[in-house]
Amino acid sequence: MLDLGFVRGNLEFVEEKLRARGADPAALLGDFRALDKSRREAITHAEKLKARRNELSQRVGALKKAGRNDEAAAAMEETRALKEKLEELDKSAIALDEELRLALARVPNLTRDEVPAGASEADNKVVKSWGEKRQFDFEPRPHWEIGEALGILDLERAAKLSGARFAVYMGAGARLERALISLMLDLHTRKHGYKEVLPPFMVNSKSLFGTGQLPKFADDLFRCSDADAEAAARGEFKDSDHWLIPTAEVPVTNLYRDEILDEARLPISLTAYTPCFRAEAGAAGKDTRGIIRQHQFQKVELVKFTRPEESDAEHEKLTRDAEEILEALDLPYRRVLLCTGDTGFSSAKTYDLEVWLPGQQLYREISSCSNFEAFQARRANIRYRPSAGLEGGARAKVEFVHTLNGSGLAVGRTWLAILENYQQADGSVEIPEALRPYMGGMDRIVKESR
Repeated sequence: MLDLGFVRGNLEFVEEKLRARGADPAALLGDFRALDKSRREAITHAEKLKARRNELSQRVGALKKAGRNDEAAAAMEETRALKEKLEELDKSAIALDEELRLALARVPNLTRDEVPAGASEADNKVVKSWGEKRQFDFEPRPHWEIGEALGILDLERAAKLSGARFAVYMGAGARLERALISLMLDLHTRKHGYKEVLPPFMVNSKSLFGTGQLPKFADDLFRCSDADAEAAARGEFKDSDHWLIPTAEVPVTNLYRDEILDEARLPISLTAYTPCFRAEAGAAGKDTRGIIRQHQFQKVELVKFTRPEESDAEHEKLTRDAEEILEALDLPYRRVLLCTGDTGFSSAKTYDLEVWLPGQQLYREISSCSNFEAFQARRANIRYRPSAGLEGGARAKVEFVHTLNGSGLAVGRTWLAILENYQQADGSVEIPEALRPYMGGMDRIVKESR
């Protein structure tokens, strides 16, 4: 969420940034100036009336003491009238406050100046490429054909169990998924210094508001029977309802919601494996073949909490940590800086890592690494107190941390990238060297019985 004072003092700049995202400032903010002016006028008027009420209260005592009871009664009557006006003003200020809060909750983060202008992924900027694309002496096949032929991917039975956009991994396919999770967690914890977290797979609506999924993206989420999407749309974010997590970003970021962190602990680097659940409400007709876009999938997430002045450097480091997984598996990829129109709601700057898929002859996103600056921290009220004191020994004022996250990596997409990049002419799939210790020494996946 953006800071109210910043929006008030930089409204034209904010509107320009929103237009660069392809958003309509009027639709998001309404008549912000008029709304903010009415709110401040109500508060100012209320403060004047409270001052007058306090003055009258003191005067009543003095008048009674002086025996001027008629004047005291008149002052008391004015005090009662002021109380009624104050109650009306308080209600008005609260309503205007809520309207302003909901307006700010709808507004996306402002993208950084270095983010390229653009309307869609076609305007994204490739900033790095790594690895050599493999050359095949046969026509490479897509992962769904390879997996089904080997008996390690069963989409038909998954549809029988759960419907479209689900998968069943069998035999070596299931083991490969588990091996990838273990490899990713081991590299991130042992080499990159992240602390592993195993969070709940269900969260409340306050958590989803904190990271920016609610209220805007309620239709993309799976909710439990105690969750009320209409209440969330009205800005009623509860701590007693439940939604399935769309990513570990949500529970891990909200670990420190409403807390003040010690500066000495920053940066905090956490990693978590979780299943993820997404309704894919806007994905009708997209990626209907294979396992690119699923309602349930596994992911290893990276989350950081940093000082504001360190978030750029930590963003680069987090992105490199994700890239090293792809390099360990020798999977060709590229790093893409997303344009303004393709950057996510909560992000100020995002790199996508896209892996090469020879069976489809295209790059596909396998990780998004984002710097949210203080946007999520302000929504979730995650702060830190700078250790440097002020003159006279006073404690420094608390500030919002910057939050970052990225996939390290999306496990299912890494799985399918291995099938497509390591496929052999005889239909088998070679296991990357880095994964063989996690596969019991297995060096190749061959056809299994379904």
